[in-house]
Amino acid sequence: MVPPPSTPSLDSQQIQQFLSSVLSQRGPSSLPYTEDSKWLIRQHLLSLTSRYPSLQPKTATFTHNDGRSVNLLQADGTIPMPYQGVTYNIPIIIWLIESYPRYPPVVYVNPTRDMIIKRPHPHVSPSGLVSIPYLQNWIYPSSNLVDLVVNLGSAFSHDPPLYSQRRSNPNPNPPNYGQQQQPPPPRVAAAGYPPSPYGRAQPSQTEDAAEVYRRNAVNKLVEMVHGDIIKMRKEREAEMEGLFSAQGVLRKREEEVNKGLKEMQDEKEALEQQLQVVLMSTDVLAGWVRENEGKIKNLGNNNDNVDVDEVFHCADVLSKQMLDCTAADLAIEDVVYSLDKALQEGAVPFDQYLRNVRLLSREQFFHKATAAKVRAAQMQAQVASMAARAPHSNYAP
Repeated sequence: MVPPPSTPSLDSQQIQQFLSSVLSQRGPSSLPYTEDSKWLIRQHLLSLTSRYPSLQPKTATFTHNDGRSVNLLQADGTIPMPYQGVTYNIPIIIWLIESYPRYPPVVYVNPTRDMIIKRPHPHVSPSGLVSIPYLQNWIYPSSNLVDLVVNLGSAFSHDPPLYSQRRSNPNPNPPNYGQQQQPPPPRVAAAGYPPSPYGRAQPSQTEDAAEVYRRNAVNKLVEMVHGDIIKMRKEREAEMEGLFSAQGVLRKREEEVNKGLKEMQDEKEALEQQLQVVLMSTDVLAGWVRENEGKIKNLGNNNDNVDVDEVFHCADVLSKQMLDCTAADLAIEDVVYSLDKALQEGAVPFDQYLRNVRLLSREQFFHKATAAKVRAAQMQAQVASMAARAPHSNYAP
């Protein structure tokens, strides 16, 4: 069995203090876990480190596939893998994503510089991402990290995901486990492990300076691009808010314009109706003038023998009834006015004045009511007459 890395491990008390510190932080630097899940996360990591001291809890930056970077907890180290009677150490990183423990963690195999990932492998992708049935069938809250590591060791023991590459062979081949002489088994370097491409960790002393510089430059470039994308998204959101506000104002103005247009159309229709009434009244007056022109001339020739009662002749029964009602109404008005004068001068007793005014007012009311009914009947007759003569009218120039 190859010994685990020589990096000093934290004791149980230091791990508890570390987890209590990072999980109790508030503000922008706090970890993105929900408050009701932080206690369970702490218990899972404490159980994991107690069972597998080679796994140490850390915080590092995890970059999602959509470019988002977030600071998360991880368990970094090795897990035991029994293979052909010998136990080997497999370097892994267990990322506790934001939705943990309701959703499974993300597990990566983290090979050292002298190890390569077996291709193809049923549970490990070329990038190191691990997918086993336990992760796929994760059940909250019964699933935990200790059982996950047990299942990882069991799955890897059937088909190891890593194998050593020979320095002298530029194209190393995986060992043939069926031969009697076995190639060097999977092992872990004595120093630290190279970080996963999905997280940031401190480089080991054995890493190439150029490789470290390139990786840091790429990470810095990713941060800059991510920041620019966030800034552009905020600007676009502000622009969209302004456009939505302008759209609301335009819709309100559209409603006001439509309302004003409808009112103008209604007013136009009312004016057209009034114009028709005026035209019909003009035709009536023109016909009346034509009919009475001869009477006016005859009246002018007989100025000496003019009878006032014979000056106006009613055209029909309704006109005569209207004339009688109007004359009676005006006559009663004159009588009431005379009674008022007589009462003021003391010529008529007050009780007699009241009695006469009451009788006259009653009679005047009946005359006015009759006149109103006659007027309505005359309007209906005029409208019917105009409607009958409308097709014969010639309004063309």
